[in-house]
Amino acid sequence: MIISTGMRTDIPAFYTDWFINRIKAGYVYVRNTYNPNQVTKYILNPKVVDCITFCTKNPTPMLAHLDDLSDYRQFWFVTITPYDHSIEPNVPPKDKIIDSFKILSTKIGKNAVGWRYDPVFFGNGYDMDRHTSEFAKIAKELKGYTNFCVISFLDLYKKVRENAPNIYPPTYEEQKKLAKELVNIGRDNGILLRSCCESTHLVQCGVDVAGCQTKEILEYAIGVKLNVPRRKNQRVVCDCLLGNDIGAYDTCGHLCKYCYANSNKQKVLQNMKQHDVHSPLLIGNIQKDDKVTEAKQESYIDMQLTLF
Repeated sequence: MIISTGMRTDIPAFYTDWFINRIKAGYVYVRNTYNPNQVTKYILNPKVVDCITFCTKNPTPMLAHLDDLSDYRQFWFVTITPYDHSIEPNVPPKDKIIDSFKILSTKIGKNAVGWRYDPVFFGNGYDMDRHTSEFAKIAKELKGYTNFCVISFLDLYKKVRENAPNIYPPTYEEQKKLAKELVNIGRDNGILLRSCCESTHLVQCGVDVAGCQTKEILEYAIGVKLNVPRRKNQRVVCDCLLGNDIGAYDTCGHLCKYCYANSNKQKVLQNMKQHDVHSPLLIGNIQKDDKVTEAKQESYIDMQLTLF
């Protein structure tokens, strides 16, 4: 099975010590988003966890603990955008993130580290020319440290409109024009451009629209074949293999204005105060009314086939 850490929060940036404690303990609890008294227990053991996937804006805190993860296959996304603190208030300086990206890639291999440049939006000082220029600067820095970059365009959720009223997604024609520029820049730096949850209109621009975390991408990253049940843990809009996420919504301290995983700043701060580094849950502890159910876990690795 695949364990995901990055669809609801940023565990490497804010909860590294907790995560390493869970790795050492060999299990983790995850509270059901829609029924909080339902808790799922996942065993953390390389015999049943085929890959741990991370998505972070700051891998730095986890770099000192990579030896603790050496028994696990890993796949990382590191998001590096051009946005300043008015949009991403608590994201560290981008040059520091680029340095951490390079260290991570060197340690676990560039096949296992992807770059995310998303979401892309216009407004608040960001336009076609600025995205092209900033993307080129980052791509040049990451040349040789990753094989691909994932882009997506801003979704105007209600909370995004409230948090950042001056930003907006490019039109389809603007998306295609920008995508063509980014594809060419990526090609010059050995970086393939992929999209996340976008329609097929970007195909004609040279963008791979199959998905950003497909079975094939993970297989290439971890070096083994996976026999995954058809459509298991996948979106309808793409072929991504998402895995079982152990994070929680409203817990990411970056507080980015475009974030879909945080509902409001106050709730995030309240939840972060309830974080216990020794708890099996990311936020809070088990309560007397909680019902803990152990997940059915199995390895997807095809022992008869390997890629390398």
